[in-house]
Amino acid sequence: MNTEILFRIEKLKKIFEIRSEFGGRKVVAVDGVDLDIYKGETLGVVGESGCGKTTLGKLIIKLIEPTEGRIYYRNIDITSLPEKRLRRLKKKFQIIFQNPYKSLNPRITAGYSILEGMEEKLEKKEKIEKAKQLLETVGISKEKFNNFPHQFSGGERQRISIARALSTNPEFIVCDEPTSNLDLSIQAQILNLFMELKEKFSLTYLFISHDLKVIEFVSDRIAVMYLSLIHI
Repeated sequence: MNTEILFRIEKLKKIFEIRSEFGGRKVVAVDGVDLDIYKGETLGVVGESGCGKTTLGKLIIKLIEPTEGRIYYRNIDITSLPEKRLRRLKKKFQIIFQNPYKSLNPRITAGYSILEGMEEKLEKKEKIEKAKQLLETVGISKEKFNNFPHQFSGGERQRISIARALSTNPEFIVCDEPTSNLDLSIQAQILNLFMELKEKFSLTYLFISHDLKVIEFVSDRIAVMYLSLIHI
């Protein structure tokens, strides 16, 4: 296994403050996690719903800010990096969400949802061609470039979400329960697609699931999350 550390997580903690008309309370979602993620691996994170898996994934790629702790990407401390520098690095991180019916904008065609995140320096014609190539890479005909999300099945929508994640040429993808809303036969196809793309694009995955069979199938290493803590 590659021993190059892509991400190093130290004492990572996230506390949410929940406020209501009856007062407030604090919820510890991630509680002092230490974790190394190696380049080229699939690190599976398994645990019950509500244990903090999704929060951990969002913290690592800076979708949300940690309460405490440090996040290092390629030995760069990105925990409190200025937004301008962080924005450039964030192109290298992507997330694929659980629900393909919510993750795509119903008003934007499949092709244009893919090219949204591409480099600004590319001409529109280049972006369209690249988006069509990505559609075919994930198993959808480029002829469906102008189709809207409601014209696709759940499995096809998740394939479009994957193509959209690939559009920024990422190095690291958080896969947040990406097959849990799909039929079993479709799940297997999508899992195989993830594994093919990992090899083709030299990707590193943090693969989150509550399903141990899925995690065993895709992962090089497995971390168990329980009560906001990680155990490898």
